[in-house]
Amino acid sequence: MKADLERADLDRHRRVQRLAYRCAEEVAAGLEPGVTERETTRRMRRWLLANGVDDWFHVPFAWFGDRTAFRGFRLPHQFLPTARPLAEGMPYVLDVAPIVDGYVADIGYSGCLGPNPVWERLYADLAEYRGFILDLVRRRRRFAEIYDEVDALATRQGYDNRHQVYPGRVIGHQVGRLTSRLPRVVVARSFGLRTLETIGRELVKERFEGRSPLWNNARSSDHPPTPGLWAVEPHIGFRTRTPGAVGAKFEELLVVTEDDAHWLDDDLPHVRRWAAGEVTSRA
Repeated sequence: MKADLERADLDRHRRVQRLAYRCAEEVAAGLEPGVTERETTRRMRRWLLANGVDDWFHVPFAWFGDRTAFRGFRLPHQFLPTARPLAEGMPYVLDVAPIVDGYVADIGYSGCLGPNPVWERLYADLAEYRGFILDLVRRRRRFAEIYDEVDALATRQGYDNRHQVYPGRVIGHQVGRLTSRLPRVVVARSFGLRTLETIGRELVKERFEGRSPLWNNARSSDHPPTPGLWAVEPHIGFRTRTPGAVGAKFEELLVVTEDDAHWLDDDLPHVRRWAAGEVTSRA
C-alpha cells in the first residue's frame, strides 16, 4: 500500500468506489419486504462480479433492523449475513469492498425501507461527521484524538459509537493497490486472502515506525495522520441495547497527504442527499 499516491492511482480507486456505490444504489432500489440479508449480499456479489470485480478486500455485508446498530455483537461471526428478513420501516446497511485489478474501494451505504422518523433523524445527523473528520485531519490532529472527538460528537448528539464494535475498534483503515500474488480466494467467508496477507505485512511494517494501518483510539494510533488512502467509516446508533435499535454509517475513501487531506470523491449518494437536504426513507 503506497503512501504517496499518483493521480492515476487515485482515478482508478475512484472508479472502483463509484462502481461499489452504483451496486449499493441499484441493489437497495430493488429491496422488498421479506428479502434476507443473505439474499441481499448475493445480489451485490453477482452485480459486482458481472461488472468487472475480480477480488474482494471483503465480501458484501448487509445488516437489517437492530443489526444496523450491531446490537449484541460480540463475536466476528455475528457480522456475517443472516436469514433476517427486511420489513417496512426497517433500516439497512450495505457494506462492500471490491477490488478491480488490485485497486480497492470500501463503502458503506445506509437506507430504510419505508418511513422511519428515528432513522431519518439519525441519518441527517450523520452528515456532520464528514466535514468534522476532514477538518480534524487537515489540522493534523492525532488519529487517536480524532477518534475520541468523533466519540464525543456522537455522545453530544445522543448516539452511541458503533464503529467501536468492529474488529480492532476501527473508524478507518489504510488501503491501496494490492500487489500480492496469492490466490484470489475468500477466507472465513469475509476477507480476501490477498487482503489479509497485505494487512499483515503492513501491520509489521507500520509497527516498526510506531504507527498502524488501523485507525482507532489505541496507542498505535496516537500519531498524526499517516499519508495515504484511508477508508473511513463513522457508524452511530440509537437505543443500541433495545430491539428497536437503529444504526447508520457511511464509508468512503479519504486521501491524506503530508500537509492536507480531501475526500477522494464528492459525487457520492450520501453527499448528494445531504447537499439537497433530502433524507428519503427509500434511500
